[in-house]
Amino acid sequence: MLSIVLESEGFATVVCYDGLRAVEMFPTIDPDLILLDVMLPGLDGVEVAKEIRTTSQVPIIMLTAKSDTRDVVSGLEAGADDYVAKPFKVAELVARIKARLRVATPARQSRDETHEHAQVVSEGGIVINRAEHTATKSGSDLNLTPMEFELLFVLAANSGDVLSRSDLLEKVWGYQNSGDARLVNVHVQRLRQKVEDNPESPEIIQTVRGIGYKFVPPTQQTH
Repeated sequence: MLSIVLESEGFATVVCYDGLRAVEMFPTIDPDLILLDVMLPGLDGVEVAKEIRTTSQVPIIMLTAKSDTRDVVSGLEAGADDYVAKPFKVAELVARIKARLRVATPARQSRDETHEHAQVVSEGGIVINRAEHTATKSGSDLNLTPMEFELLFVLAANSGDVLSRSDLLEKVWGYQNSGDARLVNVHVQRLRQKVEDNPESPEIIQTVRGIGYKFVPPTQQTH
């Protein structure tokens, strides 16, 4: 049923009802986006996401039980970019899919109005090139997912400024006056694993207690 609705919206779909089979099929299909139910036989959606993330940064949207914190957090920690809780409106799901595909397209226009035309941000050895969709630290590829890339770009483009979780939900995920702060928190944790020398004591992406996060270039850090 869902595939029929998505095809009516112009998407080409491939459906798989088994997690193990989905992992096997993935390399041959090479999809632009994965819509992944947490509840799958063979291998659950969280484990499927982990397997896919070992080889690909394709956008992943998880379908979870409504308000199930464990499923939501587990899915995001496994590498999902976003989630939609059941039951959901099809229009909401389609909007999320289109938003995630826009983020995954390197040439898309930035939502960050103050850096609307910026294509490259270079801060303290971290270089983010939106046109080429590359992010490096001291010349080494950071291997970011589309949402991690967008989150890092927005933080670095506003270097030194504190961005609230609401700001980031709007600028990165496209939510306006809505969204789940867990999206931000888990993605920041994942991003720190790739950007920080010591993720347990972050210096580049710093928490501003009670507000949000700010980007501090390595060259501006004080010890």
